[in-house]
Parts: sequence; C-alpha cells; structure tokens
Amino acid sequence: MVRSVSRIFFMIQSKRYTRKQRRTDMALDLTREEMLDALLGAYSGYFDIERAENPALPLAAVCHFNVHTAKYVLIKKAELWSADSNEHVYIFSVPELNEELYRSCEKLAYEQGMALIDPKPGHMYTYITAVFLCDTCTPEAEKLLKKCRLYKSFHFSLHGWMDFHTVLVCRGAEGFPTNRSGRANAKLMKNIFMKRKKKRSV
Repeated sequence: MVRSVSRIFFMIQSKRYTRKQRRTDMALDLTREEMLDALLGAYSGYFDIERAENPALPLAAVCHFNVHTAKYVLIKKAELWSADSNEHVYIFSVPELNEELYRSCEKLAYEQGMALIDPKPGHMYTYITAVFLCDTCTPEAEKLLKKCRLYKSFHFSLHGWMDFHTVLVCRGAEGFPTNRSGRANAKLMKNIFMKRKKKRSV
C-alpha cells in the first residue's frame, strides 16, 4: 500500500513537472528587438516593409501586402472580373503596454490603414493588423486588445470590407492573445517564434 501511494505521488509530481517544463518551453524569452527582427524576417517574403523613422515612437514598422487578381478574355482590355486583397500590418514596440498606450496605437493603425483603402469595384478586402511587442502588459490593455471589434463594409460589401486584427507578443508569455478577428495571427506568431526558439536551442 505504501509503495503504491508513493508511486502515485511520483506520477503526479512527474506530470506537474512536465506541465511546468512545457510552459517554460513555450515562454517567449526574446528581447523586443529580436522579436521585431523575427517578425520582419518572416513578413519580408511577402510584404513591403517600412521601418519607422523615429525610434522613440511606439510604431516600429509597417508592412504592406497587396495582391491584384483578374480574369480576362483573350486580351487584358476584356476583363471579366478583378479582385484586390490587401493587408497593412502596424508593429508597435513598447516596454509596457497599458490601456492609454493601447488606445493611441489602435487609433493610429486604424486611421492610417483606412487612409490606404480605395473602396472601389474590385476591392475585395483589406485587413488592418496591429501587432504589439512588449516586455509587460497590463490586464486592462490585454482586455481591450481582445475585445477590439472594428469592421467596415463598403457599399454593402459590394466594394469589399475592412477588418481590424490585433495580436499581442509579450516577453515571457506562453501564448499570443488576439481579438476574435485576428485568431489566425496567434498561429502565425507561434510558428514564427517557436521555430526561432528551437533554432536557438540547437
């Protein structure tokens, strides 16, 4: 009986250690500059990248993705249809993300991103994505990020729509919180940063 109890206790402790080790393995231990370099390296294959001119501001870089597809009949003048798909990614880097800073960054990304949209026939969609790199994040700021709901259709979606995505990349964190529209970004960030972490550990 004593032996069986000891064995059960050992199994429980082993499982707790495994969970703790797994959380440690998933924790992001990169600096913000390393995070930024990793992001820009991943985006550079598909996006046009603009580094921010003023390093003192929270905005670190902007990445633009634009795709035009069309169907023609024999010649380009005889166009059956066309579609424009765009994404503008605003990457912010701050020591601590608080509520006030989040609101100002969200506003900047939204206003600048909306100014780039040309809602005309053929415009399918534009995603505006705000990525926040930080050392720490207040619970209030993370709550705002998760609850962000910014969406706009143009001419009842005949001229496409805009959807606003958010994602948080916090040093030491295990996951990548997003708003509802930006859930795909959590998977993207995991692929980018976990692969980089594996390379560093080899």
